[in-house]
Amino acid sequence: MGFKWQSLGRFLLLLSGFRGWMEALGIGRPPVPLLRPGKTRPVTQNQEQVDRRTGRLLGGRTDGRTDGQLAQTRLQEQVPWTDGRTDGRMDEEPGDASRPRGDAPHPSPGQGRRRQGKKKKKKERRKEKKKERKTKPPQGQTRRGKDKRHTYGDVEQLSSRAARVFSQRLGLQPGQTVAVFLPNEPTYVWTWLALAKLGCAMACLNYNVRGQALLHALAAARATFVLASTELQDALEEVLPDLQRDGVKVFYLSSTSPTPGVEALLPAIETASDEPLPGHYRAGITASSKAIYIYTSGTTGLPKAAVITEQKLMMVANLGRICGLRATDHIYTTLPLYHSAGLLIGVGGCLEVGATCVLRAKFSASQFWDDCRRYNVTVIQYVGELMRYLCNTPKRDNDQKHGVRLAVGNGLRAEVWKEFLQRFGPISIWEFYGATEGNAGFINYTGKIGAVGRANAFLKSFAPFELIKYNVEQDEPIRDERGFCIRVRPGETGLLVIKITKNTPFYGYAGDSKKTEKKILRDVLVKGDAFFNSGDLLMMDHEKFVYFQDRVGDTFRWKGENVATTEVEATLAMVNFIREVNVYGVSVPGCEGKCGMAAIRLKPGMSFEGENLYAFTRETLPSYAAPRFVRIQEALEITGTFKQCKGNLVREGFDPDIIKDPLFFRDEKTKSYVPMNADIYAAIQEAKPIWGLIRHFCFLWGSL
Repeated sequence: MGFKWQSLGRFLLLLSGFRGWMEALGIGRPPVPLLRPGKTRPVTQNQEQVDRRTGRLLGGRTDGRTDGQLAQTRLQEQVPWTDGRTDGRMDEEPGDASRPRGDAPHPSPGQGRRRQGKKKKKKERRKEKKKERKTKPPQGQTRRGKDKRHTYGDVEQLSSRAARVFSQRLGLQPGQTVAVFLPNEPTYVWTWLALAKLGCAMACLNYNVRGQALLHALAAARATFVLASTELQDALEEVLPDLQRDGVKVFYLSSTSPTPGVEALLPAIETASDEPLPGHYRAGITASSKAIYIYTSGTTGLPKAAVITEQKLMMVANLGRICGLRATDHIYTTLPLYHSAGLLIGVGGCLEVGATCVLRAKFSASQFWDDCRRYNVTVIQYVGELMRYLCNTPKRDNDQKHGVRLAVGNGLRAEVWKEFLQRFGPISIWEFYGATEGNAGFINYTGKIGAVGRANAFLKSFAPFELIKYNVEQDEPIRDERGFCIRVRPGETGLLVIKITKNTPFYGYAGDSKKTEKKILRDVLVKGDAFFNSGDLLMMDHEKFVYFQDRVGDTFRWKGENVATTEVEATLAMVNFIREVNVYGVSVPGCEGKCGMAAIRLKPGMSFEGENLYAFTRETLPSYAAPRFVRIQEALEITGTFKQCKGNLVREGFDPDIIKDPLFFRDEKTKSYVPMNADIYAAIQEAKPIWGLIRHFCFLWGSL
């Protein structure tokens, strides 16, 4: 069955962390502050000095205290990462003497008196500690790329102050949704925690979105407040009249406001009380409560607001722990915090284990490794094409002189994976697969290059998934005579669907029931079942390793064959003059399906070589997969999470009147890619044979 004890251990570790988050959030227990400490251990004086020098994010010990002693001190100091209780008791302490837990025997009166005496002494010590707290500096630091440092104490105090201002000044109530329109900065973190303390959901707006798309995002999440940065003043003022008309209140998280009628809240936050908020704000929070709205990338239309519940938030934040993230690690986060990878896995993972977060405003390939060395980074995050950008930087003698031991992310292509390891050293790469709105995913715990995970009986029982046959042309699953979907065999590509169960619920998109229903496949294997439609094509080999193949919307059909854009891109990336490539399908008049087209970016100092590209594609690709058109661009369009955009490229097609970039056509007569001109384009549109076109297209004789 492919069962591995290692996978069982990882799963149990996930459940352990999940239970801790459940306790910390007060689900099934009395309301408590938001976070709990990760697994920590005493550190030496030398370690503490290093941590201070590098700006370690949450905590750092110099006194060799045990976990229990540290937890007690944190409770006494009213710091939010408690063990899930509000009465200051430790796990090993008994509860009320008159109410024993579980099936334990009822304590004797003498035992009760002794326990009450201990509780009284502990209460007195807590009062003393509380008095000392005002003069005691908080331990532990967080650092971002501009060397602004925040301790856990800073973040706790700021979030409590902000929560108090949001509640008393803005009138925020539990259950309301607040949109944050902020760049990558520490303000994002304490604002998130402040809203969580109030029991409010946070809508994470993409700071690149403008105009109608921004209004659409706010309406989808039904946000009644917007907390913004003055850096985004122009974007905000563009839609401000519409927001005011709709009753959406807007505030800046800054010292002053550059916009008339928009108040700056930072002065009020700085002077507010930093005492912890009462627990009643989160009294109604459950595992299924909406915690965050994260928007899809918008590569195929307007962004959709994916619902992230408290349960999913906790499980995603535990991903770092599963990958081996430790309290002593320094995580370098360059990903936008409006995305789940940056906010939940990056920052959330740090909060879960007590690690250091090095937060950078934006990704910079040229500064990446210098930052890693400067801040003693041990863990990096990646998505999409980020790793390729690192590999495309000029080689240096110190490429392998760094302290990075672990990389966590998704979307790493096999050819880039190999090049990255060869150039930057033996870094443990944990590739995972999962959709923001999805109900389950995979994780590659073996290090198998190119794989996104490995299936086993335990995973299948917890999160039942299937790979089913899919008709690319009709854009729907293939069903048998009974109307049920058909499983693919090992080695075949199929659509990934994940069963919707109590363990793997699907909450869909906020404010769009039609799109939510569109992501659900019904009657897949039996009448009445329901599966989440991932929209992704995956393949599982005979060893149960799972590989991402393509998006169903990106794969196209030509000459009766399915063409996976990712496979063609991986092949073309090996050409010596190509730096980046984006493959997509375009419609051709008179032909069924779509033919391949590639947008490429040349390496610096290199020129396009049509004959060499023709020879290479003829040797390495099937005839139906070789791109018929090539477009050269100075930069390829990507999303904020480094995913390639294909929509605009598909719409522009291969029309030389629209495309101003250099455009080439694959010519069989000259065995080269030749410049595209108006005559060739007109011949294609009129379905006339010219320059060997009938060798490619179905103008006269059908598919060849």
